[in-house]
Amino acid sequence: MNQDFLTPVKESIVTYLEQHSNACLGKTFRIHTQEDGLPDLENVQIAILGVQEDRNSENNFGCGEDLHFIRRKLYDLFPGNWNTQIADLGNVLKGNSVTDTYFAVSEIITELLKKNIIPVIIGGGQDLTYVNYRAYDSLEQTVNIAAVDSRFDLGKLDDALTSQSYLSKIIMQEPNNLFNYSNVGYQTYFNSQDEIQLLDSLFFDAYRLGNAKELKNIEPVFRNADIVSIDLGSVRQSEAPANNNASPNGFYGEEICAIARYAGLSDKVTSFGIYEYNSKLDNNHQTAHLIAQMIWYFIEGVNFRVKDYPFSGKENYQKFTVLLDDDDPLTFYKSNKSGRWWIEIKILSDNKYKRHALIPCTYNDYTEATKQNIPEKWYKAMRKLV
Repeated sequence: MNQDFLTPVKESIVTYLEQHSNACLGKTFRIHTQEDGLPDLENVQIAILGVQEDRNSENNFGCGEDLHFIRRKLYDLFPGNWNTQIADLGNVLKGNSVTDTYFAVSEIITELLKKNIIPVIIGGGQDLTYVNYRAYDSLEQTVNIAAVDSRFDLGKLDDALTSQSYLSKIIMQEPNNLFNYSNVGYQTYFNSQDEIQLLDSLFFDAYRLGNAKELKNIEPVFRNADIVSIDLGSVRQSEAPANNNASPNGFYGEEICAIARYAGLSDKVTSFGIYEYNSKLDNNHQTAHLIAQMIWYFIEGVNFRVKDYPFSGKENYQKFTVLLDDDDPLTFYKSNKSGRWWIEIKILSDNKYKRHALIPCTYNDYTEATKQNIPEKWYKAMRKLV
């Protein structure tokens, strides 16, 4: 890990932790401090990474500062019945240019991914989702992104990269390793009908806020994601005021924590980011506290992963075949470990999309198929492969 890119956790937080209860979560972390330097990452499963970059965050200047408020709230919490090893790498400061910051963040994430360590990114604008995505280039695999956001952040094709245009850069720029994008919690009045139709024409998934609040509907989205990106603007302003783009509607605190837990439980999720925190607007550090709890739930999810994905051996699954009137049969699998469901996409064994041969679904998708109603997620996945 290149120490030149990282600054230690604020000394006052380290001192505060030393005087705190030995049972608190912070005492279990391996922390990058001024005195000890970067921690040993042997056997570490999760690494917290702060990013103090706000220059491409639209209408939210100041996001990424004062991340020690989040750390203090996180360190204060008590761990669950976990054995997950966690490191706090400190912060990436603003570079001389935004590109310099992007380079440092991408290099760090790439190195963590190669070590099978999950980066948990806090601070900065949601444009860092693009940087996170580019860090997967060296892995030479297609990637699924799940964004929890009230907006699609498509922008215009000729827009510079910002927190509200990063998705169009992911879609258009080479190398294009994106297989699927899912938006969770969009609010229609923040997105033009042209944008909604564009996502549909690309066979991406978008869940309106009302549908997404039925949390069982969106669990498969996170089970199928490599990257999870959460814009704090997806949380209602009364719950998370520390965002200049917050609005009266959005997820409640307990709902966004449940979403974070879903992301942690997914065997496939390998990076997780919470963006657009602006401490200047944080009444009584309420948003910092919520972010700390979101991270807590993500860690809990990782600790309780059952490792039933990707599809490994048929002996661990129950197989269900649904005969269709006018098409080939659909094959579903149910995990004996977790009771979770998948639907099979038949592709060639040497196809570059072979890691998408099983699409997470729900029991309801199976029951609908038995009524001759083909699940939309199956249809969209097939259209991407032709």
